[in-house]
Amino acid sequence: MAFDRSPVRFGLASPNRLWPVLGFAAFALVACQSTPDTQPAADPQPAPVPIAAAPAAPNSAVLDQGIAVTPPAKGVPVKYAAFSGIWAGQLNGMYDGKLAVLTVSSGGQVTVSYAWGDLADNKPGVADGSGRIAGNTLKLGRLPNGADITATMVSQGTLDVTYSLAGQTYTGPFTRVSQ
Repeated sequence: MAFDRSPVRFGLASPNRLWPVLGFAAFALVACQSTPDTQPAADPQPAPVPIAAAPAAPNSAVLDQGIAVTPPAKGVPVKYAAFSGIWAGQLNGMYDGKLAVLTVSSGGQVTVSYAWGDLADNKPGVADGSGRIAGNTLKLGRLPNGADITATMVSQGTLDVTYSLAGQTYTGPFTRVSQ
């Protein structure tokens, strides 16, 4: 079988002939890009107070992003309303914890969500619960993971938290991180 030589030859175009093609390609790329909106979207009503979505360190306490604190009603005594919000701290100086006091009633009843990081043999988790404020102390009912928690208001914006689980007790200060 014989191959015929083709008279077609390939060669590079001269640089002066490539500039218009490259210029058109650059123009087409710029024209296809969109500009970001400069006007923020209008929000007709304030949203519930969401939890800040900051990146968490591995094995730290993380509250569910979907939870929101409901501000106490006007009839809730100030001493009870002071517990409302999201609190964070460390138990025994090394174990992350977050307490979200979601609702507070005029009688001192509360609903909460508590998140813990690595805590002794426990892996990070979250448990919802309820409790009652008496004086300056919030006492939660036993959480589904078996933990008992009390939080005592020592000053505006600071709670001393005690977390007991499986015969071990951990304590530490928590500060308000969100209302």
